[in-house]
Amino acid sequence: MKIYKVGGAVRDKILGLKAHDNDYVVVGATQDEMSALGFKAVGKAFPVFLHPQTHEEYALARKEIKTGNKHTDFEFIFTPDVTLRDDLERRDLTCNAIAFDEEKKEYIDYFEGQKDIQNKILRHVNAEHFIEDPLRVLRVCRFAAQLDFEVADETLKLCEKMVLSGAMENLSAERIFEELKKALKAKKSSKFFLILRQIGALKEIMPEIEVLFDVPEKEQYHPEKNTGGHVMTALDTAAGVSELIKFAVLTHDVGKALTDKSKWPSHHGHADLALKPILDLCRRLKMPNIYKDFALKAAKYHMKYFDIFEMRPRKIYDLISAFIIGHKSYLEEYIEVCRADFEGSACQNRAEGRQIFEAKALFLRKAKALLEEIKASDMPDFEKVPHDETFGTKLREYKIRLLTDFMKNNTFCV
Repeated sequence: MKIYKVGGAVRDKILGLKAHDNDYVVVGATQDEMSALGFKAVGKAFPVFLHPQTHEEYALARKEIKTGNKHTDFEFIFTPDVTLRDDLERRDLTCNAIAFDEEKKEYIDYFEGQKDIQNKILRHVNAEHFIEDPLRVLRVCRFAAQLDFEVADETLKLCEKMVLSGAMENLSAERIFEELKKALKAKKSSKFFLILRQIGALKEIMPEIEVLFDVPEKEQYHPEKNTGGHVMTALDTAAGVSELIKFAVLTHDVGKALTDKSKWPSHHGHADLALKPILDLCRRLKMPNIYKDFALKAAKYHMKYFDIFEMRPRKIYDLISAFIIGHKSYLEEYIEVCRADFEGSACQNRAEGRQIFEAKALFLRKAKALLEEIKASDMPDFEKVPHDETFGTKLREYKIRLLTDFMKNNTFCV
């Protein structure tokens, strides 16, 4: 029996990054031998064991035989005669197909993965194995975003060939969403979508985003000259924020594709038109409701941010209330979506624009804090207010009156 560290932990070690999880492959062992050593079996499709002390994952070296079109359709061979090279050769990319011998403190690199890491290149290991799993198309794009690597030409062509063959049709909505989430966490999220578009996969899995690259924009505001380009720029300016925020950034302008084409590059009413494409995308990818609900609100209200100081108290109240989703306020997340939209647009005086943006953010935070402090019992003659269907309306009007006084007495909202 021989144990090697493999996968992302080895890649990240070479890159000088902190590994989140350590995975190991065990060569020359059986399931019974692993159990006898105290490892706990957890794998369903193939044998994976948890270390009795560290609880890290140890998988028996395996080969795979394709049995169907879906990315889960494999039969596994994990007999003791499966070699380390056999196991590594079935992996997707050379950067992920390096093993580390912790006893000898040396790398085992059959496919020049270290060289590709040094050159910041994503390259498939084995074309025959690669095309058997359609999920690898998304993984290539996601790793490009996470690592900010380029994709080798031969790997791009292979991915394009897979897309043309209809491989994307065999991916489950759940797996697409998982890759999307990981890509949105990346610093260079735009690479995920741009490479998907380059190989023809974006129109297959997210046509609502693909079409934005055909929607023209005024160059003075968006030097990319199209909505898709603006969205990509906005995504990357939002680096470091949550995937929930970045999904809303991704979809905030999808309504522009539905505006009157005869008036392009003007997109009047696009905020309200975003409803259908966002719903379609979220339903198709079976996304959690919070992604859908927040993206819908962010798209509807993102243009309102630029008019904050001109809005009446009643509209400010409605905006702040709109971002209470499931008894939690997402106003800060809304501000970050608007920040990405602003930073992703051209601005003659960026410093002045940022100062105004932050003033609006400060006003919204203070207005929100004020509204949260108001209790129903604060209303004049609270005891006499009937607790019927009109109670909520009366409380709302009371809060708006206090918000009105607040806005009159604070110069930053003039």
